[in-house]
This record gives sequence, structure tokens and C-alpha cells, in this order.
Amino acid sequence: MTDLPGIVVTGASGRMGRMLIETVRQSDAARIAGAVERPGHDWVGRDLGACLGGADIGVIVRDDPAQAFAGAQAVLDFTAPSATVAFAKAAAEAGAAHIIGTTGFAPEDLAAIAESAKKTVIVRAGNMSLGVNLLTVLVKQVAAALDADFDIEVVEAHHNRKVDAPSGTALMLGQAAADGRGVDLDAVSDRGRDGITGARKRGDIGFSAIRGGGIVGEHDVIFAGPGERITLRHVADDRSLFAKGALKAALWAQGKAPGEYAMTDVLGL
Repeated sequence: MTDLPGIVVTGASGRMGRMLIETVRQSDAARIAGAVERPGHDWVGRDLGACLGGADIGVIVRDDPAQAFAGAQAVLDFTAPSATVAFAKAAAEAGAAHIIGTTGFAPEDLAAIAESAKKTVIVRAGNMSLGVNLLTVLVKQVAAALDADFDIEVVEAHHNRKVDAPSGTALMLGQAAADGRGVDLDAVSDRGRDGITGARKRGDIGFSAIRGGGIVGEHDVIFAGPGERITLRHVADDRSLFAKGALKAALWAQGKAPGEYAMTDVLGL
């Protein structure tokens, strides 16, 4: 049991944190080696099993990532940009692979993560499901096959507690479309339309975000051409698929050279 890779989960009390913990605990390929919560949280200093309403499991929830990551093989992190940047540095210092499902990063955050990736394996993805990563491959192929007579729109829907828009997955899909066309996404991205906006600019890649209820995640990439329309779609019904993807990434990362990887690397796509 103890020779299984030790996994630490950050943001342990959150909805995704609990899902990650449960996924690791149900796995026969890894073990929970630690859990992290923010300073002052009432889980800090307590046994993780008791926090989850069960028996003690010998894992204490920490608020110091360096302490929690010591001796671990991987960190699963679906928190917030500022926290993730700090966790990346701590994971690099501990020699643990850092699996990042956090989204909403600013350019300076990504630069800091890239610096940490010089010392350890970082797998960062806006979405860790097999289906979405297959979709990114298809979007790139379709975008490469169609010229700018086909307008590209990425439409995403999520629950009403999601704080960033467009979603990380939508940006992944937009980047795939831009890569397929050989253009810079920042130069062609259209993320807001309100009022008299004028005609759509040829070659732009548009984004629309829907927020409501408990929607887990829905993404459509629309290629709208003269007289026809192609829609590629992915619907997530269960958050556990993201947790399973994160665990797969953590296991894949073992023994890999330091660097920043994507889920397409993990899935061999």
C-alpha cells in the first residue's frame, strides 16, 4: 500500500476537492498522502477522514503546502490562480508533479507556472476529460480544413458559481481553432458583444458564456458558413470524469522529465 504514489489534494473541502479525494481513495493505483486548506479553515489540523464524516485515515489537513507536499509524488490542484501559482512553486521544491485544473490565469500567472515547470512535471489543462481533449483535436482539424468564410463561435455553459469566463475549456477550444487556422487567438478573439457592435469581423473567433443552475459543463464549437453549419459538441454530466482525468495525469507524470504538459500528452493525442 505504501509503495503506491502519494497524492496531495489542495482545496480539500471544496466540491472538486472532495471529488478528487474520493477518486484517489477508490483507486488501487494511488493513495492520499496529504490535503491542503487555506489558513484559518476549520479542517486545518484535523484528520481528513474525520473531516469527511468518517473514521480517521492518518492524514492531517495542512495549511502549509511545503509541509503537505513533502514526500508526495503528485499534487492535484483545482483551486484559484493565485493559490495555484504558490502551489506550483511548492510542488517544484518538493519534487512532486503538479496537476493543474485551475482556470482563469493571467499572463503573469502562466509565466510563474512555466518557471516552476523547469523543476518538476506540470500537467495543466482547462479540462481533463478524454472527450474534451478529443474535441480539441477535431476542432483543430476542422478549422484547418475550412477557410474564414466559416465563422467560428465557441459557446459554453456552466453552473452559477463558476467565477471565470470564458471557461478554460472554451479557451482550449478557441486555441485549437486558432492553431488550425494558423492565427494568434488573442488577435482574433471576440469575447463581448453588447449594443450596436457592427458586423462580425471576418476571421474572428467568438466566445459566449452561459451561467446557471448546476450545469456541469457544456461546450459547442460552431462553424457557420454560407448555407451550412457544423457543430461539434461535448456535454459533461458528472464531475468525476475531471477527477479521474486528473488522477490519470498524476500517474502518467511519474518518471517524466520536468516541463509543462497538456492532457493531450497524457492521453497520447
